Amino acid sequence: MRNLVVIAILCAALPLAAQDKPQDTPPKQTGAPTLEKPGMAPATDAPTPAPMKKPAAPPPATEARTVEEIIARVNNEIITHSEFEKARQTAAEDAKEECQGRCNPEQLQIAIEDRQKNTLRDLIDQSLLVQRAKDMGVSVEPQLIKKLDQIRIQNKLASMEELEKAVTSQGMNYEDFKNNIRNTLLTQQVISSEVGSHINVSDDEVSKYYEAHKAEFMRPEQVALREIVVSTEGKKPEDLPDLKKKAETALKRVKDGEDFGEIAKRFSDSSTKEQGGFLGVYKRGELSKELEDTVFKMKKNDLTDILETKQGYLVLQVLEHYDEGEQALPKVKNEIMDKLYGGRMEPAMRNYLKTLREQSYVIIKPGYQDAAGGAGNSEIQEVSATPEATKQSKKAHKKYLLFGKRPGGQTGT
Repeated sequence: MRNLVVIAILCAALPLAAQDKPQDTPPKQTGAPTLEKPGMAPATDAPTPAPMKKPAAPPPATEARTVEEIIARVNNEIITHSEFEKARQTAAEDAKEECQGRCNPEQLQIAIEDRQKNTLRDLIDQSLLVQRAKDMGVSVEPQLIKKLDQIRIQNKLASMEELEKAVTSQGMNYEDFKNNIRNTLLTQQVISSEVGSHINVSDDEVSKYYEAHKAEFMRPEQVALREIVVSTEGKKPEDLPDLKKKAETALKRVKDGEDFGEIAKRFSDSSTKEQGGFLGVYKRGELSKELEDTVFKMKKNDLTDILETKQGYLVLQVLEHYDEGEQALPKVKNEIMDKLYGGRMEPAMRNYLKTLREQSYVIIKPGYQDAAGGAGNSEIQEVSATPEATKQSKKAHKKYLLFGKRPGGQTGT
């Protein structure tokens, strides 16, 4: 169930960058396929699914009632030490995953520290954005249902009940799992509406950037590829004809004019399906000889026939074919727009969040560092958590005594 790694990602605070901008820059490329006869044995030279990230084991229970440390308050919402530590753990796991095979121990430690340093800031920012979404009356329930169904399909589960069982088997509360996804969708809506919609990049700006940075666009010959994979791994020989028929149907629908990315999302068994099948950008020498000989002869939007690999039946599309030398403006226009948009998005995002903070009541416990607002210096009282036996029934009605008095004589709730 590789894609239940999504759980760990969604439990973390959102990286506050251009979350809802157009996908102009292709996602990180995955391993390249190689041509072989399909079969039941897993490929040794293809990327293997990563195991699900398991949540940290809970500390041993010492008594029925434990103290939950509150480290920050954002208006009437709280951030607990356990939430903070979970976000730090997820940040460390993400850094390890990104550094796998590329970093030495010292570089890995730097990457972990770099990701973890903004943990509290990001948790506060997410709380502010979720509260703003509620103030705006934003509802994402249809998107939540769609996202849950996508996760179910990615993990090859037959029903939503099976998804719930899979989540709880990982030691997570299903309602918390759904709420993390809901909060992610809410923050994306706010960022898109309140920040992204006000950032525009004109064609004139793109042209000026291109003329001033032509050296950036000197490239070797490359191809950008998309894929549809119908997996045969673990399948019986008698299943292969039907699986090949599925791949042929997907290929025919693309040839008949349907969007490759949408067909990939519906038919592909690869983890690349979520990004419309995008596989990566490859130079000569980075693909197997059989694939290189095939795709480097192809032009933009050309499709391969059904290719047989160890993973299954494969269809490739050349999304773009870059000639060697200086790239023409139309081929790098999206890349430039993405760069200019991203350069404006982050400062605009931080200014927007600064405004939200100024309009909100944010207090941080002494000893905890908030990169956006400095170290906290207000007293926050620890409170008794609800006993585990009654935690679920009372979850929606939790109240915490955090502060004695709010500024101006108001009492906290």
